[in-house]
Amino acid sequence: MLYRFDGREPTVGKDTYVSDLARVIGNVVIGANCYIGHGAILRGDYGRIEIGDGTAVEEGVIIHAPPGNTNLIGTKVTIGHLAMVHGKYIGNMAVIGMGSILSIWSEIGEGAIVAEGTVVKMKQIIPPKVVAAGNPAQIVREISAKDEEFWNMGKQLYIDLAKKYLTEGMHPVQ
Repeated sequence: MLYRFDGREPTVGKDTYVSDLARVIGNVVIGANCYIGHGAILRGDYGRIEIGDGTAVEEGVIIHAPPGNTNLIGTKVTIGHLAMVHGKYIGNMAVIGMGSILSIWSEIGEGAIVAEGTVVKMKQIIPPKVVAAGNPAQIVREISAKDEEFWNMGKQLYIDLAKKYLTEGMHPVQ
């Protein structure tokens, strides 16, 4: 569900699915071919959220922006179930693992993978094309061709799932 707040309302790109169980509030711009899952909360109330084309925001994700700033999320980003994203920037093709926390003004480089349950501290920067894990996040290795192959498949899976939800819809069971 999309909500106007403080004179601002969300915009949603072509072929993007936003679950009616999600909450997208205020100054939020979502690109084309995205998936915004059930129970996701995108709060653009005192900051702006921009999400690039082909990005998956999975179930239970919370996204917020620092006051007066923009939380910029690139194209074909995967944000796993129950992640909390309060950062400044996530680069194109990055992966944010399930249950991860990206604290205020954190930055994730292009193609980086933040492992499940990782905590990226306030203002911490994760460089491009590395895997970060732990609490606090530490770089554990560079990404591999196998990582890229796997995540490219996963990203397409959510683009296709968004189209399927738009085409078929959900129907209550009587």
